[in-house]
Amino acid sequence: MKIYGITGWKNCGKTGLMERLVNHFTMHGLTVSTIKHAHHSTDVDQPGTDSHRHRQAGASEVILASRHRVAVMQELRGAEEPPLADLLARLAPVDLVLVEGYKREDHPKIEAHRAVAGQSLIAPNDSSIHAVASDTPLDLDRPVFDLDDTAAIAAFILTELELSNETPE
Repeated sequence: MKIYGITGWKNCGKTGLMERLVNHFTMHGLTVSTIKHAHHSTDVDQPGTDSHRHRQAGASEVILASRHRVAVMQELRGAEEPPLADLLARLAPVDLVLVEGYKREDHPKIEAHRAVAGQSLIAPNDSSIHAVASDTPLDLDRPVFDLDDTAAIAAFILTELELSNETPE
């Protein structure tokens, strides 16, 4: 599996870019999975559901399965957050895994940047960021794409991962 990341500060366009890239790649025949890192406590389950009750009762892992999807919920119960490599190992094989967040990991990334967010760029001090997608022109030592130019960003990722000949433009 090939891995590429989208990183950046909060409210800089990461999730929108991820959504557009997943759509672009899947429309061109690639299978894509995603991993999203959250810095806050998050729960995909709802209080009162059977699966939530299982977790509240002490289950370490709950799998919720239906004919439409399968969700795996693992309770860490004080254990360390699993490293990205462990999460990647749990995924079924696909052509591409897009990773949102995980700024400090060493996989190749594009930084999403919006001027209005008022945050400094991460890229100048991080060699794992191979390009920046921004809503404003920037003078950097690596490629800078318009944040909304999904096709150009996708082509860059495909070329970097040597997947460019597998999907049409």
